[in-house]
Amino acid sequence: MTMSAGWYLRRLSRMGPREVGGRVGDTVRRRRWRTALPDCPSVTGARFTAVLPAGTIDAVPPDAAKRLVAEADRLLAGHAEYFGVERDDLADPDWFYDPKTGRRAPGGYAFDVPYRDEGAVGDIKQIWELSRHHHLTVLAAAYAITGDERYAQRVAEHLRSWWAANPPLRSVHWTSGIELGIRLLSWVWTRRLLDGWPGAAGLFEDNPVALQQIWHHQRWLAAFPSRGSSANNHVVAEAAGQFAAACAFGWFPSSAGWRADALRSLERHLRGNTFDSGLNRELATEYHGLVLELGLAAVAEADAAGVPVPTSVPLVLLRMTDALAAVVDNRLRPPRQGDADDGHGLVVDGAGTDRWASLLATGDAVFGRLDWWPAVTGTDVRTPLLAALVRPYPESGTAPAVSRPVSRPAHFADAGMTILRGPAEIWCRCDGGPHGFLSIAAHAHADALSVEVRHDGVDVLADPGTYCYHGQPAWRQYFRSTLGHNTLQLDGGDQSVSGGPFLWTRHARSRVLVADTSDASESGTARWCAEHDGYQRSAHRRRVELTAASQELRVVDEVRGPRRAVRLAFHLGPAIAADLMGDRAELTWSRDGEDRSAALDLPGQLDWRAHRGESDPPLGWYSAGFGRKEPATTLVGTGFADGTAEFTTVLRFHG
Repeated sequence: MTMSAGWYLRRLSRMGPREVGGRVGDTVRRRRWRTALPDCPSVTGARFTAVLPAGTIDAVPPDAAKRLVAEADRLLAGHAEYFGVERDDLADPDWFYDPKTGRRAPGGYAFDVPYRDEGAVGDIKQIWELSRHHHLTVLAAAYAITGDERYAQRVAEHLRSWWAANPPLRSVHWTSGIELGIRLLSWVWTRRLLDGWPGAAGLFEDNPVALQQIWHHQRWLAAFPSRGSSANNHVVAEAAGQFAAACAFGWFPSSAGWRADALRSLERHLRGNTFDSGLNRELATEYHGLVLELGLAAVAEADAAGVPVPTSVPLVLLRMTDALAAVVDNRLRPPRQGDADDGHGLVVDGAGTDRWASLLATGDAVFGRLDWWPAVTGTDVRTPLLAALVRPYPESGTAPAVSRPVSRPAHFADAGMTILRGPAEIWCRCDGGPHGFLSIAAHAHADALSVEVRHDGVDVLADPGTYCYHGQPAWRQYFRSTLGHNTLQLDGGDQSVSGGPFLWTRHARSRVLVADTSDASESGTARWCAEHDGYQRSAHRRRVELTAASQELRVVDEVRGPRRAVRLAFHLGPAIAADLMGDRAELTWSRDGEDRSAALDLPGQLDWRAHRGESDPPLGWYSAGFGRKEPATTLVGTGFADGTAEFTTVLRFHG
C-alpha cells in the first residue's frame, strides 16, 4: 500500500505548526545521516550489573516454566507462528523474508525502503515481528530456568546473524522507532537472563559489534521521536526502550543524557496517553496492554539501576492496572475495542499464558490487589521476574497517598466506556467515548454507540476485531468500519471519515446521557444511553437496558432527521450458531460442554439477512488475532428512517 499525494495532504492537514517543523527537521537529518555515520565511542571496562536478585528464578511457578521451555524447544527446532502464519525456518532465519507473501524486503538506506508497499517489501508486520527479538527473550529465559546452554547458544547465533545483516541504518529494521525501542528492551532482558552463561559478556559488553548496535539504536531514538499527532503508543515504546538501554547498558558518554531525556518523555507520554480513569486514550484495548507492559518494564529498569522516577509514573501504571481489573469479564477477557495487532513489550512466557491474567498478577505483586479485583488463577514467568526488580510502590513510602476505587468501577466517563454486568455472567460494553486519540486517531474504529455482549466469556454480540493493517485495504476498511461493528449505519457511510489506514479526517463526537451501572446481577435494571453527531443532518441515539430478572438486554436505536437508508448490524461470535426466521434469531452455543441458548428479537421495520464469510465486499468475519480471520454470522437489517424512528432489539438469555 503506497501513499498517494492526496494522503500526504490529508495527513499534513492533521498536523500543527510545531509538528510540521519537527518533521522537516527529521527529513533534513535523514538526508545528512545518509553519508555521515559516526562510529560508536570507545568503551572500556563495561560491565553489566542490572542482574536479577538471587533466588528470582526459583520463584517461577513450575507450570509456567514448563510452558516456557516447551516454547523454547519449538524455537530451537525452528518453529514459530506469527500472525496466523506458521514458520519452520527459524533455526537460521532470513531477517527480511515475509512468509505470507513470499517476498523479501530490499536492502539499502533505511529511509529509502518503501515499507508500506507490500508489493515491493512484503507484509511489513511479518518482517518486523521476528526482529523485535521476543523469541530471544524466551530462549534466554529458558536458559535461566534450565541452565541448558543450547538456548544461550541459539540466542548468540541469532544476535550475531541479525547484527551482521542489519548494520546501522542499512535495512528496513531501522525505519520505525517502535521497532528499535522494543528491540532494545528485548536485548536488555536477553542479557539479564543470560547472565549465568559464560559467553554473555563476550556477546554483549565485550563485543564491539554489539556496542555499536546498542549505541546506534539509542542515537536513532534520540534523533527521531514520534511527534505530535503520532505520539501514541509508539512514543511510549521508544522512550521505554531508550530508558531501559540507558539504564542497563549505561556505558556510553551519552547514556546519562539519553536516560534523562527518555525518562522525561516516558513520564510525559504515559500521562498523555492515559485518561484519569486509567484507560488508554487510544481506546484500543491491546494498546492499553502494550503501554502497561512497557511502563512496568521501564520502572523495573529504573529500580534495578537505582534511578528515581517521578511519582506520576507508577501512579499512572497503578490506575491503568485498576482500570484493567475493572473492565475484564469473568474469564479475564478485556473489551475488544479499536485496533489490535498482538503487540507485546516484553515476552518471556510460553504459549497458553494469559496476557491479561499476567498483567493483573504483576499488578498484584507491585501495587497490591483490591478486594473487588477478579481472582487470577493462572501463572506466568514475567510476573516474578518484574516483581523481583520493581519496588512495591504502595508500601515504599516514595509515592503520595492515592485514592483507589473502593468498589469495581463500571462507568469511565472520560473514556466513554460503560460496562453493564448481569446475571449468569452477562457482560456488556457500551461505547460512548471519543473517536480516538490525537488528531489522526490512528487506531480508532468507526464504532460509536457500539455494544459488545458476552455470556460467561463467550462472544455473543462480538466486536469483529482488526485482522490487518497494510496491504489489504478492503479488509482494513471493513474491520474498522461502522458496518463492521454492532451499531447503526446511515446511507452506507461511516460515522467518522477515513483518510487512510491510520488516519481519520473527521471524528464523530459522542456523549453519554445516562450511565446507571447498578449491578443487575441480583435485581433491577442497569441503563445506558448515548448519542453521536457523526451523521450530518441526522442524529443517532441508543439506549441499552440490562434487566436481571429476565436476563434480557434491550437495545433501542433512535434516528432523527430526514429520510435516510438504514443498516443495523449485529455481529455474532464465531462460537454462535444462528437460525434466522424473519425478524427473530435463535442463538445456540456451548461452554465447557454445556449447551447454551438465547433469542434475538430484531426490529420488525427492517429486512433481515444473515451473512457469513462473504468477501466481495467483506461481511461476516471475526478476527481472533492479527492476521487471522474466520467466518462468523452477521445479521444485517436494512430499511429506512424518516423523521423520528425507533428500532428495538431484544436479546434474551435462556436460563
